[in-house]
Amino acid sequence: MRETLTKITEKYPPVEAEIINRAFEFASQIHAGPLRQSFSARSDSSETRREARQKRNSGEDYMIHPLKVAEILAELNLDFETVSAGLLHDVLEESDYKPEHLEKEFGANIAFLVRSVSKLHRVSYSGEPSSAPPSSETSDGRSKATEGQRGFIENFHKMILATAKDIRVVLIKLADRLHNLETLETFKGNKERIAREGLEIYAPLASRLGMGEIKGLMEDLAFPYVYPEDYQKLLRLASGQISENQKYADGLKPAVEKILKENNINYLALNARAKHLYSLWRKLQKYDFDLERIYDLVALRIIVPDVAACYETLGILHKYWQPLPGRIKDFIALAKPNGYQSLHTTVFCEDGKITEFQIRTPEMHQTADYGIAAHWGYKEQKNPLAKRYSWLRQLAEWQKQNMSASDFWEHAKIDFFQNRIFVFTPKGDVIELPEDATPVDFAYAVHSDLGNHCEQAKVNGKIMALDQALNDGDIVEIVMNKKKSPSRDWLKFIKTSKARSKIRESLRLIS
Repeated sequence: MRETLTKITEKYPPVEAEIINRAFEFASQIHAGPLRQSFSARSDSSETRREARQKRNSGEDYMIHPLKVAEILAELNLDFETVSAGLLHDVLEESDYKPEHLEKEFGANIAFLVRSVSKLHRVSYSGEPSSAPPSSETSDGRSKATEGQRGFIENFHKMILATAKDIRVVLIKLADRLHNLETLETFKGNKERIAREGLEIYAPLASRLGMGEIKGLMEDLAFPYVYPEDYQKLLRLASGQISENQKYADGLKPAVEKILKENNINYLALNARAKHLYSLWRKLQKYDFDLERIYDLVALRIIVPDVAACYETLGILHKYWQPLPGRIKDFIALAKPNGYQSLHTTVFCEDGKITEFQIRTPEMHQTADYGIAAHWGYKEQKNPLAKRYSWLRQLAEWQKQNMSASDFWEHAKIDFFQNRIFVFTPKGDVIELPEDATPVDFAYAVHSDLGNHCEQAKVNGKIMALDQALNDGDIVEIVMNKKKSPSRDWLKFIKTSKARSKIRESLRLIS
């Protein structure tokens, strides 16, 4: 453990490293049991609980877990306060220490992070698979939470509101859950529940934060526990093809390197990466499990110094190899909602083999893997990327509305966990919406007044029914009529929480 701690502290200035070391020693004493508080009596039940937790459920030394959480946070290049809080994230649960005592030891920021994360340990997700029907519904089609889900909903509500104050809370929780999934094989409890939490709650949160590598790892670790039969089916179907494609991509690299050098492209890295298994399974579901239609089973990734070199490299690849029509994607000019940027192209390579290339800068690569953590600058401000991540602003709005936890959950299921699409206003402004959103959702996303007086929609120049689903890349124009007001029927098909709340508000005023 000392070797891991040294590896962590070497990344930080001496003053900050000393605080991380103190956090480790403090947590070690708490989890080992001998530490006695000088300012509060300890009950027998607390002592028994603490002694029982010297070992994790898996049987390993308990301190290994917070140390691994801290290591993950350090690898994300997060600040010393976050790393220290990662080491301390369980101490309030395992002792009678109060947040104010922790604040005296480590300062207000670390104490806040530990307190916020501690509140999230007490309740676990006990929901059905996302494909299962809801237990019951309200009159406007919203699903009611089961008794087993209510505690989790309250807990999730706390986490998201804490995230709105300081997003480091959820980053610590993601690191905590990632290590839980990594050690799930030795866990003696309900493995499926832990895995489902990772798959249905924490992986989507990582995705919204742009943390693609964390998301992919969580999904792949949870997949065999949540969908064991599908996991085995995928291994039988795809393992051989993945291995073959990996071998082909590795063999193609010398030819790509030669082309880049001959054209004076100063590439920084060239590597092949296999698609994450859970992501592959989701994609295969759309294509009737036909592997021949999956072109990014193994993709070649080229890292170049700047944006100009990205486009230059794309042109050179197309000069040598024919691009597949409809498979060129420019996520540099039009970044994904979570900040992802890259150029993608699929070409006919050697022997007619179809291969995907991804071209990006080092900064784009860091953002693709680590998202918001790749740019975090705590010394300036706590939420420097709030403008990029529009849903962070939405969190603050929900907080001001003081909505109930159950209403918050209904909003979150739409605004956090659904896939997203891009559509455009006639002026070219980008509007981000959940998958299957309608023109009415679009209207409310642009402006409440536009939604309230929406009479007709034109999509790509053609009149479209207000209840029809929009597609990625659609250009949407709303025809207003000041005499029009929202219809109660809209509640049956709209997808966004903003549209739902604004429609209800208008209907109350009308009635």
